[in-house]
Amino acid sequence: MSEKTLTLNGALARTPVVSTIAKNWALIFIAITIIVFSFTGRNFLALANFQSIIHLATTAFLLASAETFVIITGGIDLSVGFVMGLSAVSSAKVMQVLSAASWSPAASILTGLAVGIAASAICGFISGFLISRYNVPAFIATLGIQGVAIGVTFHICDGLPVGFLPPVVTDVGNSYLFYYHPQTGAFSAFTRPVGIAATQIKELVRIIPGSFLLIILVLGVLWYVLRHTRFGQHTYAIGGSMDAAVRAGINVKRHLLVIYMLSALLAGVAGVVDVFQSGTGNYTTFGANYELFAIAAVIIGGASLFGGKGRVLASASGVVLLKVLENGLNLSGVDPFYRYIAVGVILIIAVVIDQLFPDLF
Repeated sequence: MSEKTLTLNGALARTPVVSTIAKNWALIFIAITIIVFSFTGRNFLALANFQSIIHLATTAFLLASAETFVIITGGIDLSVGFVMGLSAVSSAKVMQVLSAASWSPAASILTGLAVGIAASAICGFISGFLISRYNVPAFIATLGIQGVAIGVTFHICDGLPVGFLPPVVTDVGNSYLFYYHPQTGAFSAFTRPVGIAATQIKELVRIIPGSFLLIILVLGVLWYVLRHTRFGQHTYAIGGSMDAAVRAGINVKRHLLVIYMLSALLAGVAGVVDVFQSGTGNYTTFGANYELFAIAAVIIGGASLFGGKGRVLASASGVVLLKVLENGLNLSGVDPFYRYIAVGVILIIAVVIDQLFPDLF
């Protein structure tokens, strides 16, 4: 950019109205899409629809949180979608085998959960070790782990969904905090009201999905770690300048190892959540869509691929924007390929705003 252009951008950024709009453009866009889709999308404003958006976006929130920490350090993790798949399939397979062996539902579920998380942690350790110890580019290291995760996952499930899990899995994964039946006045917490006939289940009003509490808990903890701890400060310092971080006495190698393990662990939790929500361990060769969605959400939230900038809650707003857009276009009857175009346009807008107003986020 020329000096005149830089001066103009700086002047614009200092304008209160323009800077406020640029900094909060994602939230403004969410509000606009909600208004538009309230007219074009059938039942878009229904409570059940908004709860469904949040519930089904749980894995996206977890993956975006994982990418946020990695991107702040100036790296990228291309394996989170496939690590999520590995965690889902391995945990479901253990649950299936142990359940068939007459283990109690609690024991089989907890063991499966532990195996899924452990498998993801191993992936994170390997990629983090390669990046921190041997200076392998994050793009290459995580791409390699992506291939390993695909192969191991396919070996475990032979390319087929892993089912026949304990019924309590989906009961927990799709539970709500409160249930209310308008006709009978029945109200209960955590479980459906007693005495509701099978024909009346569709009439139940479900309030606040249990997955929402998980999202709040994870985002709250990660926000605090990134904002108020030394670990968070070191994360930003490494992304700002790795050489300066080394001179400041930060153990960069160890920190990067922890960052990539954290990313994989969150992907592992996403895989387990997917099992609880769907009742199966799903294998898919389209895991890259998950990580690209997560990266897009982080960039929309104001993070920079060059590192040193990013916020967990801002990344969460990016997830909400993309999911509301996807849901609204679907309810409005828009052809699927237009949804990809819309996401691409939004991502370009995010990058342009980042370039025009680099100091706002």
